[in-house]
Amino acid sequence: MTNQATGRPVPVPDESSSPYWAAAARHVLALARCSRCESLTIPPGQTCPHCGSTDPEFAFVPVSGHGVVRSWTIVRQSFLPGFEADLPFMLVDIELAEQPGLRVIGRLLDGPEAPVRVGAPVDVAFEDVAPGVAVPAFELGAARDAEADE
Repeated sequence: MTNQATGRPVPVPDESSSPYWAAAARHVLALARCSRCESLTIPPGQTCPHCGSTDPEFAFVPVSGHGVVRSWTIVRQSFLPGFEADLPFMLVDIELAEQPGLRVIGRLLDGPEAPVRVGAPVDVAFEDVAPGVAVPAFELGAARDAEADE
């Protein structure tokens, strides 16, 4: 599915991802929590990657969206339609604060020239890509970074 105005692809939720995308549309980051071990995961699979349960009964719960940069890359060439107008842009690999090793990748909305470093704090933000559809992205968390320096 694509946004008719931009040509950009939009998510097509399935049974396991629809709670994630419904929360994102409300600008809430919600991740799957295993009912057996209480660990968070993204995306949810058929088994819990933490405890191995084959019946994890995942429930989506809101998370803070705070995290730190683990790595990043600048995208200079689009391999998907609809992103040409956004080039170049930065993708960041984020470890979320809720759980060690809980990682998500998204666009950094501060732009490709942002002063990014490993360990830089970020906060979730959302890109509205179509009516009723939002994609999680990130922004540098300057206020928390300044507090950490004090």
